[in-house]
Amino acid sequence: MAAPPTAVLPKSPAGAGKMKYLLAGMVLLLVALQYRLWFAEGSLAERHRLQQQVQREEAVNSELRARNAVLEREVLDLQSGNDGLEQRAREQLGLVREGEVFYQVVPEAVKAQAPAQPPRVEPVE
Repeated sequence: MAAPPTAVLPKSPAGAGKMKYLLAGMVLLLVALQYRLWFAEGSLAERHRLQQQVQREEAVNSELRARNAVLEREVLDLQSGNDGLEQRAREQLGLVREGEVFYQVVPEAVKAQAPAQPPRVEPVE
């Protein structure tokens, strides 16, 4: 019988040690780039946080735009003539013209809580 062949391992090439260092360097570079991607300034987490902040600020801006539009309409009404001014005086200041009678209707629920003697309103001359 013939002897079994012995396994002969090939000798490592001369540059195999350099390849290990190159591979280790590439792995370190990959880890560094992944760190920047996930945790450093300009990362995906910071991008997500900034997108949420932008959405909140856009919601606030839309509310302020709506409020500004209402105020702009009020200014235009007040500038257009006395009708808007008179309406505002009637609603907010209780303006009553000469010859007009002001009636105030009080709901039943408020009457029960009101004092026994209602305040007396005197006409303005």
